[in-house]
Amino acid sequence: MPTIYRRWPTKGTLVFEAFSTDFLARQPLHSSGSLRADLLAALRARIKVVEGTVTGRTLVGLIAEVQRDPELAEIWRERFVGPVRAQHRGMVDRAVERGELSSDVDPEVVLDLVYGAAYHRLLQSHLPLSDRFAQSVVDTVVAGLRANHPGAASHASDD
Repeated sequence: MPTIYRRWPTKGTLVFEAFSTDFLARQPLHSSGSLRADLLAALRARIKVVEGTVTGRTLVGLIAEVQRDPELAEIWRERFVGPVRAQHRGMVDRAVERGELSSDVDPEVVLDLVYGAAYHRLLQSHLPLSDRFAQSVVDTVVAGLRANHPGAASHASDD
């Protein structure tokens, strides 16, 4: 047991290591040429991994533990939240490069709107994380982005 705690100083860091490796491997990079399609594919992949699964329950437990364990919180931000957001931020950056979104769109807010809704449902367990939910969230966010930035190109038929 002492050998384990030299590498992982707390139970939370040990669980995080096992969780993050598996979770990140099941979150592929999406680049379809459409922000809507990329966000929808990414959110669907996230839902598939967490809805009603051990991985989802582990994620909920880790999020709770991060609130109590400052060391785990730092590792969580550096090795999970940061890399996941960087990967997903690329979807928004590519949409700006294509002219699909205005360059003044804040990618961090876009990610918060899409994934914040999913985390809320996961943590509250009040409504299902379904494909219908994913489509509704993505369509609402994309419609709002386009309405607030009418100079950006329209991709109304994106799927």
